[in-house]
Amino acid sequence: MRASDLERLYDYSCWANQKLFGTLAQLTSAQFTQPVGGSYESIRNTLVHVLSAEWGWLDRCGGPPRGERLKGENYPTLESLKEAWSQVEQYMRGFLSGLEDQDLARPIEFALGGGPTHSVPLEDLMLHAGVHAAHHRGQVALLMRMLGYTPGNFDLVIYAIEKPAAAE
Repeated sequence: MRASDLERLYDYSCWANQKLFGTLAQLTSAQFTQPVGGSYESIRNTLVHVLSAEWGWLDRCGGPPRGERLKGENYPTLESLKEAWSQVEQYMRGFLSGLEDQDLARPIEFALGGGPTHSVPLEDLMLHAGVHAAHHRGQVALLMRMLGYTPGNFDLVIYAIEKPAAAE
């Protein structure tokens, strides 16, 4: 893997988030925060979890510090969440653009939930962040369907088809 591969993965993730945010704009404020199901109960809480985790992994790898986990109640609207997401996206893009291929092997020590310390290469943690986001975007798509909305298609192959058109 190369550092540029991580940048492409993250570019896809940002593209998919923007497509998802476009369909989320159809929700009422109540639907955005209401318990629907899943691990985090609401669409908002699921998205806040993704953003918090992404920033947390970035922090562990040497990016800007996140502090405590982000909390859903601090993001009452989709707009407030999108503003925070935009800031973290800038942090992530800045971090990734500064990586060299040899940086990917750098071991990162961390603990999960106060458990034992682990050491994993930076590459694996950044890959995890991208896969984690895709996993939860799928959950949000299901929650939207449960509320009667069609989330659209934000699969990687659609990104591959649309990306050249977006660059022209």
